[in-house]
Amino acid sequence: MKLKTRRGAAKRFKRTANGFKRKQAFKRHILTKKSPKRIRQLRGCKLVHPSDEARILRMCPYI
Repeated sequence: MKLKTRRGAAKRFKRTANGFKRKQAFKRHILTKKSPKRIRQLRGCKLVHPSDEARILRMCPYI
């Protein structure tokens, strides 16, 4: 039987050669109280921590 993919996780993570990339959190709203330096450092993508990769593979078995 085929496994179902968790659709929310499939939209949040992309597979790369070095693991999974994800978007940086805390950049959506209430930005006025955050300093420009902090907002600038929240740009771009990060890699998922290696200890969480097995969890993502279980949620998204085909990515």
